[in-house]
Amino acid sequence: MALKGQKTTSDFLEWNKMQTIVLKLERDNDLKFALLIATGSYIGLRISDLLQLRWNQVLHEELFTITEKKTKKIRKVTINPELQIILKRLFIQLEAKETDLMFVNRFGEKPFSIQYVNSKLKDIFTKYSVRGQYSSHFMRKTLGRRVWEVNKYSDQALLLLSQLFNHTSVSTTKIYLGIREQEISNLYLSV
Repeated sequence: MALKGQKTTSDFLEWNKMQTIVLKLERDNDLKFALLIATGSYIGLRISDLLQLRWNQVLHEELFTITEKKTKKIRKVTINPELQIILKRLFIQLEAKETDLMFVNRFGEKPFSIQYVNSKLKDIFTKYSVRGQYSSHFMRKTLGRRVWEVNKYSDQALLLLSQLFNHTSVSTTKIYLGIREQEISNLYLSV
């Protein structure tokens, strides 16, 4: 686990694997992390912003606005209908109140710490035999790879993702999503 303030790297998770892990966590009654992974993968906020969400921001809404902690930019987030179903189901199972933080610690007072999230994710991926290097950043990368895939690996999708992630360039987005490494690897295979 990285120390506070230390940079970590993270892989993305294939979309169907992410959905399977959410269902397994729900089955195993790890509802808060089922909620965290689903929400993070569908909306792609940084973990620092994700941990500040309250139920009333997302539960009965089609979109919400947030001021990003890192960039101080205002971002409008549309809530996918599939995520809305998951949110409603887990809200009931968690017996939460609409004014509650969504990702609250065991004492019910503060949001999870980022260090706790990263440690718990490591345990989850070990438990479910998912190989790779994962930190809380995997959710943003999972969304990015899913958007790129659904849009048939287009440059237009990369341009939009670059804007969504507030990257300075499309090349930064390619590096972020591990696309550049994949392209270079494919060069070797094409010879």
